[in-house]
Amino acid sequence: MTAIQDDIAGFVEQNKGEMVKWRRHLHQNPELSFHEEETSQFVYDTLQSFGNLEVTRPTTTSVMARLVGEHPGETIAFRADMDALPIQEENTFEFVSKNPGVMHACGHDGHTAMLLCTAKILSGLKDQINGEIRFLFQHAEELPPGGAIQMVEAGVMDGVDKVIGLHLLPTMETGTLAVDSGPMQSAVDNFDIKIIGKGGYGASPHETIDSLAIASQVVSNLQHIVSRNTDPFDVLALSVTKINSGAVDSTAAYNVIPETIELGGTVRSFNTELLGTIPNVMERIIKGITDAHGATYEFQYKKGYLPVINDEQVSGQVRESLIEVFGEENVQKAKAIMPGEDFSVFLQKAPGTYFYVGDGNKEKGMVYPLHHPRYTIDEDALEIGVKAFINIAFKLLK
Repeated sequence: MTAIQDDIAGFVEQNKGEMVKWRRHLHQNPELSFHEEETSQFVYDTLQSFGNLEVTRPTTTSVMARLVGEHPGETIAFRADMDALPIQEENTFEFVSKNPGVMHACGHDGHTAMLLCTAKILSGLKDQINGEIRFLFQHAEELPPGGAIQMVEAGVMDGVDKVIGLHLLPTMETGTLAVDSGPMQSAVDNFDIKIIGKGGYGASPHETIDSLAIASQVVSNLQHIVSRNTDPFDVLALSVTKINSGAVDSTAAYNVIPETIELGGTVRSFNTELLGTIPNVMERIIKGITDAHGATYEFQYKKGYLPVINDEQVSGQVRESLIEVFGEENVQKAKAIMPGEDFSVFLQKAPGTYFYVGDGNKEKGMVYPLHHPRYTIDEDALEIGVKAFINIAFKLLK
């Protein structure tokens, strides 16, 4: 390690206890997407206490801090997401969520705490920084259309040369990191379908247009889009995840054929051109089946987040930085995965990289996946994320 890397490690160690306190405060007080009022105020006030930062509120529930170095150079941005999920927490530690039905189950409390710690340390190193660093604390990552697009529209990426984001990942052990160029996370679209038939008595099915039977054919045939309408070398996932007959009284449902069935689901791919063809193919299938049985339909297809595609050059620089600090044996080649992320919006404005920090720890019982009611962070991973952020900053602004 170089002298500056030794210094960074020391600074992180000095601030780890405070960072853990921030993370636990955030975990105990989660807020849903577009409602991060107390969270954003906490972040704003904490950043203001550091000095050397210009702190602003680009949107009602987001925060940006600018650190302008003593020497000229490029402008880079680091991003952390702050929102929680509508999940009832099942953990039992002392800092569990105080808000019923709301939980930090995706690590955003850790992301925010890591970026706060990064901002604190770098604000004290202003005289060693070439250029500008922006710290973007984003609201509403979990709920499309997402908060990133609002922040970009507010100008947070104006003049930014490179942008960096990370995500804690419990499927990787604490102490490991992963990065690569190219596709990292898929685009995500959603759809709703209503099949409208003619309801009636289950004992007289011939007098009905059975929307449930028709919906079953629709679900089955939509799977042909992946297996028979898509090039095997293209990655596409189409999942019907919801079905609802509208029945309220479960006892009546045994002998009632419903008039309508509502379906919902998601479509994901790294290929936006392929995704653009999917709505027409879906509607052709839905129309053909409903027409064949004398039913009608309603179809809504909702475009979501674009895919996260890492820039080759920036990813190479980030990988070099991580290897210098953590060793090549601890820096994996990241695999593309299918969850969506609106970090993609920032990547439309500047080249950048999105990488992973492992926080799984079997010895501590931290084996639960993201979005699970018992997921929690291995807090030893927090200092790894901060070291990564700070060393990347000096690598990119060398």
